[in-house]
Amino acid sequence: MHNDWELLDLALRWVVLVVYLALMIVIGVYYRKKSSSVNDFVLGGRGIGPWFTAFAYGTSYFSAVIFVGYAGKFGWSYGVSATWVGIGNALIGSLMAWVILGKRTRIMTKFIEAKTMPEFFEKRYNSPKLKTFSALIVFVFLIPYTASVYNGLSRLFEKGFGIPYKYCIIGMAVFTAIYVILGGYKATALNDFIQGIIMLVGIVAVVFAVLGQNGGLSSSLDLMGDVKDAKGNTGTLNSLFGPDPINLIGVVILTSLGTWGLPQMVQKFYAIKDDKAIKTGTVVSTVFAVVVAGGCYFLGGFGKLFMDTDPKTGNPVEGFDAIVPHMMEKLPTLLFGIVIVLVLSASMSTLSSLVLTSSSSLTIDLIKPRVKNMDEKKELRVMRLFIALFLVISVVLAIITLEDPKTVISTLMSISWGALAGAFLAPFMYGLFWKGVTKAAVVTSFICGVGITTVHMCLYTLKWGNLDLPMSLGGLSLASPINAGAFAMLFGLVIVPVVSLITRQKPEDKEHTEKVFECYLSENAEKAVEKA
Repeated sequence: MHNDWELLDLALRWVVLVVYLALMIVIGVYYRKKSSSVNDFVLGGRGIGPWFTAFAYGTSYFSAVIFVGYAGKFGWSYGVSATWVGIGNALIGSLMAWVILGKRTRIMTKFIEAKTMPEFFEKRYNSPKLKTFSALIVFVFLIPYTASVYNGLSRLFEKGFGIPYKYCIIGMAVFTAIYVILGGYKATALNDFIQGIIMLVGIVAVVFAVLGQNGGLSSSLDLMGDVKDAKGNTGTLNSLFGPDPINLIGVVILTSLGTWGLPQMVQKFYAIKDDKAIKTGTVVSTVFAVVVAGGCYFLGGFGKLFMDTDPKTGNPVEGFDAIVPHMMEKLPTLLFGIVIVLVLSASMSTLSSLVLTSSSSLTIDLIKPRVKNMDEKKELRVMRLFIALFLVISVVLAIITLEDPKTVISTLMSISWGALAGAFLAPFMYGLFWKGVTKAAVVTSFICGVGITTVHMCLYTLKWGNLDLPMSLGGLSLASPINAGAFAMLFGLVIVPVVSLITRQKPEDKEHTEKVFECYLSENAEKAVEKA
């Protein structure tokens, strides 16, 4: 009888999974004929409404990396105070990003006809070389992020279905490729909306169910207060600011401010319909982030109640990435099925955004300028080919890293976000508001963002040279790729204005910049006409 119940349990999980995957494919097929142009395929014809855009932003933001990797690792390190990361994601990564960047990004990118971030750098700063340089950065550093998404999902699938990691990764890549290659941005936007609703419902249900295993919220907090932190102290893991508020700030900066410079995130603003849509999208995306990110990190804060600590290292016995899957094991069958779909939803939406961003950058920014007479049909074929290529490369990397027990999901994501946002955040944001940004400042930001992340990775993560390096400074972890990424972003915000002030724009660049900034004047003129 016991075996019969186990079979029924597994069958219910498969039913939920198959229905979900079938729906994704149907949506991809439906939008195939509606994505006949490059503009439709990459940006949905710049006519996507506020709810779809807000959910696309949120679901691209939060994936299995957050739910499995970050929630587990930072919940273990900081306890319940890890919830501050979710709050930072909502206020800085969503609310402030939409308020500060949303409107100006939509106006300027539409005016200069930029479809990708590298194309923005070319047309904003009048430099094809910036487009090439930035497109290469996008392609290279989106791969480790994609690998981390596979990594997180496959660990949960192995727990729920007993399927080896490799097959989970390959299957997920195939399904993502099908609906993205078929339907482009419109298919991903509708899928993101459906996936977002699943994530909202799922995370609330999971939080209540998991806390219920230890007697509810109050009892769980009391139990966390009795657990020792890394320094052997009690009463810190259930406190407001936790055992290590200094390094917690680094996590908040990387995961919140980072979205301002990630191409797959800011390109959502390119596609939004109008100013009214931005106002609605701001509210919706912020509420989404509060529930999903806040819920994930809050849930992860109770990880030490579900997994034993290795007395030698102080780490969880099965590794950081096993914490959240371990918390899910005792959930009811249907709820576990919802969790699988929740994490799959989060991961596939992020993956679709990543592969679309990477393939469009390669095609539009690297291939098309070097191929004569490339029409739209050929451009779309090349773009779809690169989607498949990008997925194959990231699958190989994901399998390699999964076989290395030292690989941690949060490390892969930190390297990706640190390099991309460290390179792009400052020149992108300043470029929307300030005419005085110079090409030299943009190049400097690119070099510093990639350089800081790469050097740190070689010295601390890969440990090349076996140097005896300091591991902390005044309580701040120097070995943390999180802190390295956060530093790269903040450094860019300082170095771009400094270099811009000590270098000069050429007369033709000044003239070009003035023409670009006419976009805001023309937008105001259009509004005045509409009002009249």
